[in-house]
Amino acid sequence: MNYKIIAKFIKNSKFNIPNTDTFFNLPKKIKDYTIKVDIKSKQLKEKTILIYTTLNLIPKVEVKDLIECEICLSSIVELDGNVKNKKELEEIILIKVPTDIYDELREIFVSFFQKSGYREIKLGSKVDFRKLYELRKVQ
Repeated sequence: MNYKIIAKFIKNSKFNIPNTDTFFNLPKKIKDYTIKVDIKSKQLKEKTILIYTTLNLIPKVEVKDLIECEICLSSIVELDGNVKNKKELEEIILIKVPTDIYDELREIFVSFFQKSGYREIKLGSKVDFRKLYELRKVQ
């Protein structure tokens, strides 16, 4: 392995159901939203990087009373001396680390809804970060 996750923390979170109508209509209206994954990174030291992986609830259509749910999980990653090139570093940042932390990030995201009384929120248990990476390269 060319990296090690040495720490993780929730950088920020946002959860807002604006009113009771939105709360009661959530089971019908959730289909109007999709999940966006965003990944950013920042170098901390020569062999240490910080990777921000964010899940965000985004409306597919214009929504009157917007439900907001966003979680950013930060991972502090230590690279070993075997990382040789930019492509390898990109794969660690955009594929490997997000894949490693996704289950935890997903659990936090879903728990916001569950703690608000919604037991049936469905969020895919896996994201193909390699496929997202490849699509990004094509664009």
